[in-house]
Amino acid sequence: MPQDTPPSEKPTSPIRPTDDEARTLAQSLIAEADFAALATLSDEGHPVQSRVAFALDASGGPISLVSTLAQHAQAMASRPQVSLLVGEPGEKGDPLTHPRLTLNGVAEILPNGCPAHEEMATHYLRRHPKAKLYIGFADFHFVRFQIREAFLNGGFGKAYHLTPADLGLVP
Repeated sequence: MPQDTPPSEKPTSPIRPTDDEARTLAQSLIAEADFAALATLSDEGHPVQSRVAFALDASGGPISLVSTLAQHAQAMASRPQVSLLVGEPGEKGDPLTHPRLTLNGVAEILPNGCPAHEEMATHYLRRHPKAKLYIGFADFHFVRFQIREAFLNGGFGKAYHLTPADLGLVP
């Protein structure tokens, strides 16, 4: 029978209490992101990662423009659970010392012509003007990511759990 670990030897959680500094850093990572690593689930349940263009809609929520021909779009259509990673390594130093933010949630693929389409297109094209070449193609749709939780790694020893409210996102 395993013995309990004495309190003095129990590992302490590496997760810090969420504070305003963590909230500000997480919000800036979202606001500055042009791209994100998107993880979806394949039909067999395996994680699949892609790089997608990233922008914010009028309410500050994360969106992307995807082709229904892409593997990640097909995966989101059948299994909407997603994870996004934003934050780029800096030019110098160890890449693991630079902050990054994982956003977990659900993808909502919006049909072309939906009421939010024009407003999303306006915001998206400000961030990604070259998308004007294909934004009107029939296979391209906006995806709105409904964030349920987030994990901030602000560098070594700076880990936080965040809520959508911490990120300034309206549920």
